[in-house]
Amino acid sequence: VQLQASGGGLVQAGGSLRLSCAASGPAFSTWIVGWFRQSPGKEREFVASISWSGTHINYLESVKGRFTISRNNAKNTVYLQMNSLKPEDTAVYYCAADATPYSSRDPRWNFWGQGTQVTVSS
Repeated sequence: VQLQASGGGLVQAGGSLRLSCAASGPAFSTWIVGWFRQSPGKEREFVASISWSGTHINYLESVKGRFTISRNNAKNTVYLQMNSLKPEDTAVYYCAADATPYSSRDPRWNFWGQGTQVTVSS
């Protein structure tokens, strides 16, 4: 299974971007999917996650109210809509998945995408 993250780019502070995480195979629609980010010199941090059904969503505190995670299981794609971007959001963003069908436990991120760069200028 490959996760393909896309949608990154350069945007001014206050702007918006939408990231996409796509995968092949029907099983993706049964997995928990998350977004993480890593900026230079910092550890990778959790940004958001969404359950297979879309009913359980979690966010990093600093992105609440600005970022929205969603999924379209018919398209095997998870999105991260990022609004009101700040320079501190600059990072490589990765999507990850817990490949346990219909899991309700804490996710174990065993599949990772290649990352997409998000740069927010001030």
